[in-house]
Parts: sequence; C-alpha cells; structure tokens
Amino acid sequence: MLEIEYEFRERDLVHYNELQIDQSEDLQKKLKRNRLFFPGMLAIFGLFLWSYYSDYRTALYIVTISICWAIVIPQVIILSFRRQILKSYTEKEKLAMFGQYTLRIDPKALAEKSPSGKNKMPWKSILRIEHIRDYIHIILENGAALVIPIETVSSGDIQEFSKQIKKMIDLYG
Repeated sequence: MLEIEYEFRERDLVHYNELQIDQSEDLQKKLKRNRLFFPGMLAIFGLFLWSYYSDYRTALYIVTISICWAIVIPQVIILSFRRQILKSYTEKEKLAMFGQYTLRIDPKALAEKSPSGKNKMPWKSILRIEHIRDYIHIILENGAALVIPIETVSSGDIQEFSKQIKKMIDLYG
C-alpha cells in the first residue's frame, strides 16, 4: 500500500480558496470592474480636463489616482478575502484542520489520518485528482477537496502516489 505524510497549513487553505476565486465568474467580474471600469472613467475624466480646460496638473492627479486604484484596490479585495477565510473557522476547527496528515491507498478506499481523526473515503466518492501549481487536489463528490502541498510531503513518493490514485479512480469511478 502506498502512503504519504504531509503537513496542511493555513496558507494551503488560503491557496485553495484563492483558486475558487479564480474560477468564480461573479468575483472575477467584480475584480475586473474595480480594475478597469472605475479607473477607466477617472482616466477619461482626467483626459477631458486636460484637453478641454488645459488643466494639466489636475488631469495628472486624476490619472495617477486611477492607475493606483487599478493596481491597489484588487489587491486589497484579495487580502480582505484571505482574512475572511481564516476568520470563518473557529480555533477548534483550525486545530482539527491544520497539522500532519497521512494518506494511504487501500484496495477499497483512501484512508486518511488527520488531526481530526481517521477517515476512509471510498473510491466511488473521489471524482478526480488535479495538479495545480505546487499542490495536488483530490476532489471529492461532496464538493470538498484534499489539498496536498507538495513541498510539505515528508515521507512517501508523491508522484507514484498520485499515479496510483488516478488508477484507482479510473478503476472504481
């Protein structure tokens, strides 16, 4: 049986939720509006002042503000989202979530040993496995995912483990 051990941290939870932002059309529209629409309107107003009134100084200030807005405000929104993610969990939930995990491939299920206890996930309940950046995501049918940060794998061969999980999903899925 293949087995890996890894550590799941706060930043790994934030990473997964940021991927959800990247895939959310509604949030992407809001970010695009804050990045393009409002700063664009300010820049057009600044150019109007420059061309119509020849007020170069005010136009320069307004265009500078619009550029700063386009760069800074989306970052502020993302930082706020990160804080909201971590605040949405109680300390007890964080203790049960963060720490050392062990995953073992059994013939009928993926066995997990985590800070919250032991759990077995039947192969039918695992939809797919994805490699995204420096992480491996094992997507479950209930909408949850096991997020494995590759850099924190302390024992086991993550590549072989990943291949075997894919085979098991194909076999039982």
